[in-house]
Amino acid sequence: MPYTTEEDGLINNFAVEPKVYTAEPPNKTQKRNYIIWGVLAVVLVGGVLAIAVAAS
Repeated sequence: MPYTTEEDGLINNFAVEPKVYTAEPPNKTQKRNYIIWGVLAVVLVGGVLAIAVAAS
């Protein structure tokens, strides 16, 4: 475990850094699923707002 010692004798522990990698871009199926979930979220929020306006 990497650590350093300060002038006062205190030890500072540092976390081990994970290996950095680049994410893979989404494929066509994942993009389609993102669009579907986005549309469903907009419909849900719009419906909740419509009910709130109608109830007030």
